[in-house]
Amino acid sequence: MRRSPLPATRAALSALGAQISAARRELGWTQAELAARLGVTGATLSRIEGGAPGTAIGLVFDAAAICGVPLFGVEAGDLARIAELERARLALLPARVRKALPEVDDDF
Repeated sequence: MRRSPLPATRAALSALGAQISAARRELGWTQAELAARLGVTGATLSRIEGGAPGTAIGLVFDAAAICGVPLFGVEAGDLARIAELERARLALLPARVRKALPEVDDDF
């Protein structure tokens, strides 16, 4: 059974797709030109720009990067620093998440 994406996911995909489409047009590229740069078909690029949820996230990010659309609200050069900071934060967190054991009431 295929699940439906959350409304926030649909909104994010739609917004990023619109940003990619606008950036492509500002660069003066046709869909065919950007599709060729990405190495995908025109139909795949159309799904990216339309915010289709089944498109591989790597392709969507590649399209954004090629068009100069900032990801996560930062410039491309800052993404490595952010990833490093998040990995450092993960190192401080427990490696596993375990459910807390129920407290035993052994007071007779």
